[in-house]
Amino acid sequence: MPKVSERVGSFTDSVIRRMTRISDQYGAINLSQGFPDFDPPKEMLDRLAEAAYEGPHQYSVTFGAQNLREALARKQAKAIGRPIDPDAEIVVTCGGTEAMICAMMTVCNPGDTVMVFSPFYENYGADAILSGARPVYIPLTPPEYRFDLNRVEDGFRNGAKAIIICNPSNPCGKVFTKEELLAIGRLALQYDAFIITDEVYEHIVYAPYRHIYMSALPGMFEHTITCSSLSKTFSVTGWRLGYLIAPKAVAENAKKVHDFLTVGAAAPLQEAAVTGLNFPESYYEGLRALYTEKKDFFLAGLDRIGLGHNLPQGTYFVLLDIQKFLELPQFKGYTDLEFCEWMIREIGVAAVPGSSFFREKVNHLIRLHFARERRTIEEALLRLEPMKRLLD
Repeated sequence: MPKVSERVGSFTDSVIRRMTRISDQYGAINLSQGFPDFDPPKEMLDRLAEAAYEGPHQYSVTFGAQNLREALARKQAKAIGRPIDPDAEIVVTCGGTEAMICAMMTVCNPGDTVMVFSPFYENYGADAILSGARPVYIPLTPPEYRFDLNRVEDGFRNGAKAIIICNPSNPCGKVFTKEELLAIGRLALQYDAFIITDEVYEHIVYAPYRHIYMSALPGMFEHTITCSSLSKTFSVTGWRLGYLIAPKAVAENAKKVHDFLTVGAAAPLQEAAVTGLNFPESYYEGLRALYTEKKDFFLAGLDRIGLGHNLPQGTYFVLLDIQKFLELPQFKGYTDLEFCEWMIREIGVAAVPGSSFFREKVNHLIRLHFARERRTIEEALLRLEPMKRLLD
């Protein structure tokens, strides 16, 4: 049998999705893969029901239905304070995941380097490799997850084609400040490089923090490819609707990549998504309030149990510190993956091992999420309660 390509041997399957499969096997509460267990807005579901009978059911325009691109352009133009051409500067993709690989394949040549902040969403490294590029990792230092700007400049000076910024950041919940983004932006302009942003959690940010769009900063639209998704904003992770926004010359080439990757996103789902994109600002205010309440309730529960954690500024993820457990005799020699597997079997709660997010050797962190109904969070906390006795 012929050998498969070398590139597929350089990364694993998704650890996040693997933990969901193990969670399902044991009937655990899945706080690993970040998707809600509550319904999307009723208005979108009603429109989807209509589209099920009325259509469209055939291919839409490859790079997105006209009405969806126009709705996206209106919403995001307001966000960044600049007109967006729905025909020339937007590509609708099959989820934010495709938007990212599409962006990478559009701007990267084989052998290029791409900077990635660590910890990082696991797809970024694989996307770079699939694009023929080489990822270079820049550490974010806890507890505030700040970075050394000199290391970013070293990357650009050594020829990095782009830097990926997940803002707000999965898994650590960091929200990049305006000053940080301006500093990175100045370097991108100086070294004529791209900034690829992943902004799927743009509307899940906790006061006093505020999401700043890189493409809204002076001179940055021409150097920024914004990748995002409707999945988290409207609780439709299974609809697989994402998009990228980029200057015309970039978007026109991204359309070609997207066309041959997936042809196009599902037509009836695009139709239903237009309804959500036309929601008033009050919807996003309600979303922030919803997740603020979930965050406060979940973190308070972790505090009562005595489980150490970071303080997310955005997203719906939290990193738990399991170092004290790994020092116990029964967990001697455990990796964070093995500890997560033990949690699923014995505690009934699924988490993601932190080592899947870090380039550095990190074995003491695991990621949980709180995009769950109140009763699910309450049950998860009840199941986590016995862990406190292990430390007594």
